[in-house]
Parts: sequence; C-alpha cells; structure tokens
Amino acid sequence: MSAKIPNDESQATRRTKGRDTSRAKSRANGDRAPKRSKLKGQKLAKVPVKKPVSFRYEAIDDNGKKVTGVEKALTSGAAHLALVQRGLQPLEVTAKRSIWQFEITKKMVPRKEVMNFSRQLAVFIRAGIPIMESLEIILEETSGKLMKSVLIDMIESLRHGDTFAAAAAHHPEAFANYYVGILESAELTGSLDVVLTQLADYIDRDTKARSKVTSALVYPSVVAVMSVVTVVVLAVFVLPRFVVFFKSLNAKLPLTTRMLMSFSAFVSHWWYVIALVVVLIGAAFVAMRHSERGQLFLDGAVLRLPVVGGLVTVAILERVCRILSSLLRAGVDLPRSMTVTAESANNLVYRRALESVRDDMMEGQGLAGPIARTGLFPGAAKQMIRVGEETGTLDQQLDVAATYYSRELETRVDHATSLFEPAIIIVMGVVVGFVAVALISAMYGIYSQVKVG
Repeated sequence: MSAKIPNDESQATRRTKGRDTSRAKSRANGDRAPKRSKLKGQKLAKVPVKKPVSFRYEAIDDNGKKVTGVEKALTSGAAHLALVQRGLQPLEVTAKRSIWQFEITKKMVPRKEVMNFSRQLAVFIRAGIPIMESLEIILEETSGKLMKSVLIDMIESLRHGDTFAAAAAHHPEAFANYYVGILESAELTGSLDVVLTQLADYIDRDTKARSKVTSALVYPSVVAVMSVVTVVVLAVFVLPRFVVFFKSLNAKLPLTTRMLMSFSAFVSHWWYVIALVVVLIGAAFVAMRHSERGQLFLDGAVLRLPVVGGLVTVAILERVCRILSSLLRAGVDLPRSMTVTAESANNLVYRRALESVRDDMMEGQGLAGPIARTGLFPGAAKQMIRVGEETGTLDQQLDVAATYYSRELETRVDHATSLFEPAIIIVMGVVVGFVAVALISAMYGIYSQVKVG
C-alpha cells in the first residue's frame, strides 16, 4: 500500500464510519465534536518536495561518551532514526545553518498557540481520530502563519514515515526539547492524549507566571519612560532657550544650573557619539549572547544581581524540577531526562551544572550527590531529590519541589515588585527634581542679581 492517504471509495467509507464513531465518543466524553476536515490533497501537494539537508547532532555512543557530527537526511526525524540505527543515542539534532543564515532573534511560535494545539490534538486523539487527520483539522483552524507552516511540514514528515515526535523535533521554534522528549515516550506507552493535556497544562502555568512578571513591570516601566521623556524635553528644548536669556544678562548661575547646561551642551554637540556608543553596546551584548563564554558571563552576572538574581534562580529551579518530573512521569529514562532538562534551563550556568551532573550520574555516582556538589540547588531541593532517589519516588518529589518553588516564585515576584516600583519612582523623581531645581534656582538667582543692580 502507498504511504500516501488513498482516495478510493472504501477508504472514504471507513473514514466516514470512523468519524461518526469518533463524534459519538467525543459527545460521550463531553468534548466538542471536531468539524470535518475540508483540506484537500492538492493543498498539501503545493509544498515542495524535500531534499536531504544537513543536521548537526550530539549523541552518546556505546561507551557513554558524547560525540558530535553531521548527518544528511530528509527530516530531523530521519536523521534521528539513522543515528539510532548506528548505535548512538541522540541528544540533539538541529538543522545546520550557514553563516548567511545568522539571526539576531529567532522567530518563535507563540506559546499560547502551542498550548491550544496541544489541547486540541489531545481531544481529537481521545475521540479516536487519526493524527494525520487531526493535524489537517487543526491546520484549517490555525491563524498563525508560522504555526501553519509548522503543521504543513509535520504532515509531510508523517507522510514520509516519521513518527509524530520526530516530526515535532524538526521544529524547535514551536516545540521545546522537553516537549519532544515527552512525546517520544508517550508514543511508546500509548498515552499521547494524556501527555498532550499535561504539556498544555504546564505551558499554561508557565505562561501565567511569565505574564505575572511582565504585568508587574508594566507600571514601573511606564513611569521610567515618561520620566526620561520629560528630562529629554527639558534638557533639549526648554533649557537652550534659557541659556540665551542667561547669557544676555551676564548673571552668575548656580552650580546645579551650570551642571545641567554643560550636560545639555554635551548632548547637543555629541549626540551622534552617544548614539554610536549605544549601538556598539547593543551589538556587543548580542555578540556575547551568541558566544558561549559571553553568555556564561552574562548568565552568571544575572544570578549575582540583588533581588533579581534570587528571582531568576527560583524561576530556574521551578522550571528544572517541573520538566524533570514531567519527563520521568512520562517514562523517559533519567540520562535522557537530565539532558533535556539541562537544555531547557535557559541559563548557561545551570545548563553546564546539569550536564556535569548527568556525566557523573552516567559514571554511577547517583543523582543527589552530584546535584549537591554544584552548589546551585538549595537545601530543600537537595533533600527532596535525595529522598526521591532513595525511595524510588523521584518524579513525585520533584513535583512537590516544583509546586513549592512555584509558590516561592509568586512571593518573590510580589516582593521584587514592591521594591522595584518605588525605586524607579524615587530615581526618576530625583532626576526630574534636579532639572526643576536647576531651572528655578537660576531664575531666582538672576532675579536677585538684577534687583540688587
């Protein structure tokens, strides 16, 4: 039988019967019955035929050593399968890019779209609808252009014989490493609908936590921007008019006024130098973020910042515990779970530490001991991991730790907000007040000198 979906009458009849049965099951479970797919074969036929491309990979060989290289295949899933057939355990398979494909920021599918996709697909699979047809239905209802292209490519990958997890692995812009790792185990255990619901719940919790932090920073940011605009208007447009007036009277100006006038003159004459310095600083920051040593320095500096460092640390701990717990609960082996968790840490300091923990664990040193030696995990987390490792309930202990750090994150966000807002207001108030005092003191000084004269 051909790998493509046949269009004969018998197949159409079987689809119709299966669809009716699926709708009945969906109504019985209280789910919304999906609409019939209107996607025709010719829509997918417009996608160009794939050619073999190069994929960079990291894998573990039979001796437990990490190896890297380049594999040519149609998709990342095919490259993944080729590595497994060669006796390697793939850790990461990514498309190889040339220097001309360098991107400052990568385009990412919004997390909300991934969450909705996960929930919809879980409902369809639970209703008994095949994955291929489910993806076609979701494709029709998806509005995001990037997500549409991801779904079309995934459908084509499935047509070429890839598994669903392998098709998802080809799109890191939509599906994170932990997402793909959980899917791989879910396909083996036959619990894909349950795991997709759990992934959607995790993304929902993570999105809400990020939204809370963003909302907490909105008001201080608005105050800071308005204050900077006020200072710029006073220094660039208002003060120069006073300078002409002050010089015409030959009056002695106060120190604050002279300081403000010097600053205004410097900005007016050397604004292009200031702009160039800002651009260079931005370029240096981007270059550091794209180099391993630079990113390691920046991530370490963030962790050492007062207030912010503690907030970032708790957020990383919550994410690490939650992802590792989800992977273990889904049946992913511990070495693979540690690798995926390390890649999802979003901080190079923690990523390096977790990779070192994985290497020590592969040498038979266990998990709790190497975790404790990193010095990056507090006592509560180390104790929970030790208890979980000794009692065989590591996934449960990690879930408890993730819940604890989730609450701690909310407390720290509230604390940071309560400190950040007045700090911004005070700093901006001092700056604006200095400008106002400089102008008012100059007016009073000139008035007194003219009056005395």
